[in-house]
Amino acid sequence: MLNTKITTCIILSLSLIHGLPRSHPTLQARGVTLTSSNILPMHSPAFLPKFPPLNLKPVQPPPTGPIQRISRLRRQDYPENWVSPDIQHPEVQAAIKSIDWEHVPKLKPQTGGDSSYDIDQDEACWWTRSQCTTPKVSYLPEDVSACPKRGDFALTYDDGPLSPQRPNDPWAEPRLYDFLALHHQRATLFYIGSNVVAFPDAAIRAYQSGHTLCAHTWSHPKMTSLTNEAIVAELYWSVRAIKEATGVTPRCWRPPYGDVDDRVRAIAHQFGFYTLLWNSDSFDWGLPSSANGFGGVYTQDQVDSYFQAWVNERNEDTDEEGRVVLEHETSNMTVLTSERWLEKLQKVFRVKTMHECEPLLPGPYWEV
Repeated sequence: MLNTKITTCIILSLSLIHGLPRSHPTLQARGVTLTSSNILPMHSPAFLPKFPPLNLKPVQPPPTGPIQRISRLRRQDYPENWVSPDIQHPEVQAAIKSIDWEHVPKLKPQTGGDSSYDIDQDEACWWTRSQCTTPKVSYLPEDVSACPKRGDFALTYDDGPLSPQRPNDPWAEPRLYDFLALHHQRATLFYIGSNVVAFPDAAIRAYQSGHTLCAHTWSHPKMTSLTNEAIVAELYWSVRAIKEATGVTPRCWRPPYGDVDDRVRAIAHQFGFYTLLWNSDSFDWGLPSSANGFGGVYTQDQVDSYFQAWVNERNEDTDEEGRVVLEHETSNMTVLTSERWLEKLQKVFRVKTMHECEPLLPGPYWEV
């Protein structure tokens, strides 16, 4: 749930302003105010290339059936897939120069196993160690990690779009998207830039199906471990890929592994991103599959038990808040888990996207 620090980002370039608060009807209706201490990004990132307009829109009924599995994007325009991007690339340098570094906390990169980090003080609001979602920096909005209304269930999938691993791969998209369309269900999809470049028509299918597309970095690193410049590079190539593939620029992102602190949040905020996390983990990522070399750490029974527990709590009216559930589109096993549980969830929850469950969020794209 968001608090009084939530800001409204209404962007046309990446310049920042300081001054009077902007009004927002939904915020005002819930008693949330903006203060003059907030930094309000005013533009979609101006350093992005100008791509030809695609004029795509969500359509009804959602499209289904086979899609082009050969990338139509110029592969040479992007970094190597799943490799940390070069911070010296001219496009990355332009993005770095656009950041107002006076409004990025001067925190050191985190070390994943740093046992010396003071969790009680938690000066960085480091989610990995403390589960902190309320930044210590006053100009940053609170992370969204729950739906305010009990009974709401935000359906989210990380790491897509799921690309074919072999010719005629039956598990690659549009398998999941066709299944969701069959059940009249929209979801929030957190896209890896590398996967979008490899499979842009899957991103188009998702957008035209009414799913919400958000960024999830280029190569899926632990973001707090990176330098400032490397953070910019990861965010830049992710949003560039989504923009070129679909024509829309996302205003939302999810850090891989949920690994975020105020330094990372501040840089993402200047890209116009709201940070979206979760409060319920399906652990589907841990199922043995080709995605992890069949070295998973969870069984299907264990994963099913988490879903069943959520259903039981809803039926017993004992859940304390709405759920934002972490799922994945990474393998046959994650897709099968979705196919196994969606109808059961729809019977007891109001299953929706994150933007539908949290009305304080602005629209997911700058263009719409």
